[in-house]
Amino acid sequence: EMVLAKSDLEITRMYTELVDAGSRPLFDFVQEEFERTVSGILEIRGTDALLDSEPTLQRSIRLRNPYVDPMNILQVDLLRRWRAEERPEGPLLDALLSTVNGIARGLQNTG
Repeated sequence: EMVLAKSDLEITRMYTELVDAGSRPLFDFVQEEFERTVSGILEIRGTDALLDSEPTLQRSIRLRNPYVDPMNILQVDLLRRWRAEERPEGPLLDALLSTVNGIARGLQNTG
């Protein structure tokens, strides 16, 4: 439930733009399964939103996400540039790796 609450399909959609159009059906499948899973959890728990039974955690995630979103946007841009430049070592890669750590810390998950 916590991982689902931390997930943002709009951010995920940005990452799918980095891959070929043939991967779009996979994202559509993931989105359908995500929505089905969330609906099932809410029905089983009898709640209106994920983590309604954990208001402190729910609030923490809601407050953190606006700070993590810009790092995701930056990471998508850096990935696009890094791939276009044939994946060089150096400052671009360092910045990209920093976004991995920043996002992991912001979400309070491992990097």
